[in-house]
Amino acid sequence: MNLNYTLLGQMISFAILIWFTVKFIWPPLMSAIEERQQKIAEGLAAADNAQKNLAQAQDKVNEALKDARVKANEIIDQAHHRANQIIDQAKNDAISEANRQKALAEAEITAAANRAKEDLRKQVSALAVSGAEKLLKREIDANAHKALIDELAAQL
Repeated sequence: MNLNYTLLGQMISFAILIWFTVKFIWPPLMSAIEERQQKIAEGLAAADNAQKNLAQAQDKVNEALKDARVKANEIIDQAHHRANQIIDQAKNDAISEANRQKALAEAEITAAANRAKEDLRKQVSALAVSGAEKLLKREIDANAHKALIDELAAQL
């Protein structure tokens, strides 16, 4: 056995193996590797897009929250304003009711004072007639002297 023939046979076998590998094994292997690289690249791109979409969604959520807070503050301010209006209206109503009650009380007091004055005039005129009667020692006819008694009462 010669070493050269063995070496030559091994070289031919190796060349056939390389040709067979390049012809039948290498193309499917390369296509599988390229397909896997493409899927990985698509997955990375999808992850980047998802990250961007998440950031955009977070910005939209923050904007919506900001708008909601602004609207809530506006509603609260409107409620405070309306409450102040209601309080002011209630104060004004209470003041007007108090003034009305005061006017009614003053009118009632004035009417009572006028009645008291009239009663007092009648009593004074009766006392004056009684006093004049005692002074003159005779009775004065109240019906006959009614005009004089009324005039005297009016002067009092």
